Amino acid sequence: MSRSAHPAGPRHADVLTEGHYSAPPADLNTLDGKVWAQTVTRNADGVLTVGGVDVVSLAEQHGTPAYILDEADFRGRARAWRTAFGSDADVFYAGKAFLSRAVVRWLHEEGLNLDVCSGGELATALSAGMPADRIALHGNNKSTEEIRRAVESGVGRIVLDSFQEIVRVAHIAQSLGRRQRVQIRITVGVEAHTHEFIATAHEDQKFGIPLAGGQAAEAVRRALQLDGLELIGIHSHIGSQIFDMSGFEVAAHRVVGLLKVIRDEHGVELPEIDLGGGLGIAYTSDDDPREPHEIAKALTEIVTRECEAARLRTPRISVEPGRAIVGPTAFTLYEVGTVKPLDGLRTYVSVDGGMSDNIRTALYDAEYSVALVSRASDAEPMLARVVGKHCESGDIVVKDAFLPSDLAPGDLIAVPATGAYCRSMASNYNHVPRPPVVVVHEGESRVVVRRETEEDLLRLDVG
Repeated sequence: MSRSAHPAGPRHADVLTEGHYSAPPADLNTLDGKVWAQTVTRNADGVLTVGGVDVVSLAEQHGTPAYILDEADFRGRARAWRTAFGSDADVFYAGKAFLSRAVVRWLHEEGLNLDVCSGGELATALSAGMPADRIALHGNNKSTEEIRRAVESGVGRIVLDSFQEIVRVAHIAQSLGRRQRVQIRITVGVEAHTHEFIATAHEDQKFGIPLAGGQAAEAVRRALQLDGLELIGIHSHIGSQIFDMSGFEVAAHRVVGLLKVIRDEHGVELPEIDLGGGLGIAYTSDDDPREPHEIAKALTEIVTRECEAARLRTPRISVEPGRAIVGPTAFTLYEVGTVKPLDGLRTYVSVDGGMSDNIRTALYDAEYSVALVSRASDAEPMLARVVGKHCESGDIVVKDAFLPSDLAPGDLIAVPATGAYCRSMASNYNHVPRPPVVVVHEGESRVVVRRETEEDLLRLDVG
């Protein structure tokens, strides 16, 4: 790797109040275990290794940028969620976070169910051998074709999201001679402490049927009257990247209140309640996520307490972790291209990827960590902004971070906690091919989603 000298940007003494950080870390070579996959470490030369493979070898074999996913970490986190909730609850991995056939196989082997929200996700799940009865289909505007395929395949549940969908699913199921198991997604009016675009339980948004004004109760009435439907429960999801459990407590109280109304009006106690997902992960050292066993204990206690107060049997709980499983298991590996100091401000570090492989910073103002991973460095920290190669001023990967002041073109840097919503939201902006997903496990690496090529892009252009 080249080490060409260049004028450095501002040192830490000048930037104590800038950006997300109050001061640089004591040692830029130290890795914060909260934000990296469990097998990540540094070897004697300071090179980052994951799953027993060093990143220099990964870059040489697979190129950059690349998503590097730790299989052992993924399986361990999936197993931890399954164990935490036990046999009396269901864990549905939220496929929208990241889905591939390899992931589907791991989920199947680890005993998790799968939540999909499109025909493409359903096709991926079925092609990889996930039993249909362990699949749930979400979505606020499912097409007739998606619903028909789900019913024909025998999915375990379809989550109904509107009055029109209640009739649509019932009609399709009846025409196929089926009785489809369904839940009704309701919005409970909880303002989750998260970004506006990923808060999903307040009334003014596209998902679900509002509890307010009796709309959810009316949806239940209609579903119970239709022969093509078997209503098994109520679904609620309050948002994403949430650390505070108080929102789940309010949501559970209101969902159980609806269950009581259903019991009193129809003489039916629905057997299931789905509290969704949305539990946060650590993107920076300031984030403090809860462990699965803590979440399971808290949610179970909340639902049990509310049901006892309403004199209802405690329903079977479902949860839908996606980010919480896959998010910490992967990092994105980049090569540094240009290093551009701006006197008195910061140093801009351009990499060979950007917003086409991680749109979250531009879309949600998300914060990430970053580290030099191809060598150790004793250089003084500099305040840096990691940016991509796209023709867009908002093409920012990491807004503010400290990197060694001897950082140079050719160095490898890595952004951790990119397993969720990076590859799944990736684009071909500026006609840039999407990176591969490389899985590492027990000293070996393999591609599970290959890198796109220019030929792939041109193949779709039939003009």
